[in-house]
Amino acid sequence: MFVQRVQPRFAETDALGHINNAVLPVWFEQARTPIFELFIPSLDVKKWTLILAKIEVEFIQEIYYGADVDVRSFIEKIGNSSFVCYQEVWQSENLVAKGRAVMVHFNHSTKKSMPIPEVIKDQLNEHLVPKN
Repeated sequence: MFVQRVQPRFAETDALGHINNAVLPVWFEQARTPIFELFIPSLDVKKWTLILAKIEVEFIQEIYYGADVDVRSFIEKIGNSSFVCYQEVWQSENLVAKGRAVMVHFNHSTKKSMPIPEVIKDQLNEHLVPKN
């Protein structure tokens, strides 16, 4: 599991005083940075080999300004050329949101997916969602 602490900004609130729903995909992306580094250690966008194929966000409780949140990132499934990243947002010891992102290992020159190298699969396997 990877954990990213996020301090909600006042500008991220909506008219109801909650964190705006459009903010969660941004937090999730930020928290996937350690996963990106497994593929592109330098994070050099000219060498980027990942694309986002799908995201989903489920809101469980309101998220508020004034209390930090932890975004926990796990690997839920690993395929030949793609993987699913499962993420949770926790605030004040409560699960407040969760989501998934399907990431594809991609060759931008050929515009085709490519197999995830075994060494990276091994690293991804170290962060699988715990079995209950």
